[in-house]
Amino acid sequence: MFTVKEMAPNNNTGLYARHRLLIWAVGIVVAVIVLAAFMSKRQDAVPVRVASATRETIRSEISTNGKVEPVTNFEAHAPISTTVKRVLVKEGDHVRKGQLLVQLNDTAARDQAARAVSQMEAANADISAIQSGGTQEEVITTQAQLAKAQTDRDAAQRNLEALQRLQQKGAASAGEVKNARDQLERAQADLNLLQQKRTGRYSQPEVARVQAVRKQAQTAYGAASDVLSQLDIRAPFDGTVYSLPVRQGGFVTAGDLVLQEADLSNVLVRAFVDEPDIGRLSPGEKIEVTWDAVPQRVWEGAVNSVPSVVKLRGTRNIGETTCIVANRDGKLLPNVNVNVIIITSEHSDSVTVPREALRVDGNKPYVYQVVNDQLQRRDVQTGIANLTEVEVTSGVPDNAVVALASTNGKPLRNGLQVKVVR
Repeated sequence: MFTVKEMAPNNNTGLYARHRLLIWAVGIVVAVIVLAAFMSKRQDAVPVRVASATRETIRSEISTNGKVEPVTNFEAHAPISTTVKRVLVKEGDHVRKGQLLVQLNDTAARDQAARAVSQMEAANADISAIQSGGTQEEVITTQAQLAKAQTDRDAAQRNLEALQRLQQKGAASAGEVKNARDQLERAQADLNLLQQKRTGRYSQPEVARVQAVRKQAQTAYGAASDVLSQLDIRAPFDGTVYSLPVRQGGFVTAGDLVLQEADLSNVLVRAFVDEPDIGRLSPGEKIEVTWDAVPQRVWEGAVNSVPSVVKLRGTRNIGETTCIVANRDGKLLPNVNVNVIIITSEHSDSVTVPREALRVDGNKPYVYQVVNDQLQRRDVQTGIANLTEVEVTSGVPDNAVVALASTNGKPLRNGLQVKVVR
């Protein structure tokens, strides 16, 4: 049997048990409060999109369009309206200097040249006649008449002298002497006329008319010869036939394009730069050319000159700059539209951030760096920029995480608690 003393509770043990329960209860309450505070803090964090500052090559570019033109170009046009006699090449053919490419019908041109030759020969004959005093028959006749007139004049002279001697002796009358003198004067006049006819038969207006006829005939012959030379179209240099709009037997009118040839080993790219970007251009800047018809291919060149005038092209105010592009395989064709990138500056191994991360306070650029889920403002210095990225020369380290924007539209500020959303 137990005694009363044995059944009595131990007061110290109960107190200790109650104390332990109280400590546990307080600990649970504190933990709940801390957890609630932490969860509340987590719920108050602003979700933001972020990016990392990366080290890479950055380029400042001008993107535009352009057109390809041949550097050395030859265009053949029909000199007259005629038919196409022969076509000896096709588009894309490589041709050699002097090679016959197209023949146009030359029948009408040869007839015109023959008429011009005939007119020129007739004019030359007239000039020769003027220089010699007439035709051969006229010259012979004049010479014969001149000889007879000379003889008649000499005879009249001797007759006059004889009568004058007789008059002195009283054997001839004054009337006979007068008649002899008149006869001598007529003979001298006839002789003078024939001499003038031989040396000055043609007047100055007549000479000028004949000379004009000869000049006209020479001009006509030169024009006909020039037309004939253009009817046989030959390559003026080694190159490629890139346009041939005619066919054998077809008809062309004067001025129609017959053929285009170019040396495509180098081509000229004319780039159309919008007015606000013209100030960024400098000679020597690198140019990259792409053509949608040949994907993944890039042709390179350099700016030749800065535009000196702005002109309207469609709805754009543009300046034109050109570059020479090596085109050894001839893939880049004349007259095609191309995409052009002009690299105004390029820095390698630079720290870059998205443009969206850069903010400006007055004239001071800065970014928000995410450190332990909190935004910290970092003033930065910037270098070159393009459409998507900007170079940061100081202010943030490599691989720093920078805030772009919140996903719930809340503004960002220094010290703001954030939740990273990648």
